[in-house]
Amino acid sequence: MSFLDIARIRYSVRKYETRPVEEDKLERILEAGRIAPTAVNYQPQRLIVVREKAGLDKVQKAANIYGAPLAIIVCSDYNVAWKRPHDNKNFADIDASIVTDHMMLQATELGLGTVWVGHFKPDVLKEEFNIPDHVEPVNILVVGYAAGESAPTDRHTDRKPLKDMVFFEAFR
Repeated sequence: MSFLDIARIRYSVRKYETRPVEEDKLERILEAGRIAPTAVNYQPQRLIVVREKAGLDKVQKAANIYGAPLAIIVCSDYNVAWKRPHDNKNFADIDASIVTDHMMLQATELGLGTVWVGHFKPDVLKEEFNIPDHVEPVNILVVGYAAGESAPTDRHTDRKPLKDMVFFEAFR
């Protein structure tokens, strides 16, 4: 399957089977995150893999994880991330997003469903998982096997044409 095929079929799954994600598939997903590019290769990502019921219950206090058997709390260490010297922009969120995207697409290739959760209570995650102050939970990647008649919504395929978002040589 080509990269564009994987990117086109991936959608947000919001109902999961209870069966666990196999260890070899989890390792491939984590490896995809490990090799993801980060600014200046500083690799500030910190991943908390949650598979046990007690841990998933703690994640559920902070966000809806749709009954998935696996959640990866994607964090960034702001003390490690590169900062652009011209304006001191910290790339921690960008790096975490690239890592998440790599893991999400790897999961899709492996036949797993995902949803990228950005709507969560960061203070709850920090407390429940002992996340230090300089490390921020950026998102939660929920992973598992899609349940039932799971299918993408119209929002998945409703994309603006390239002409509405691509500019050549200058912003127009």
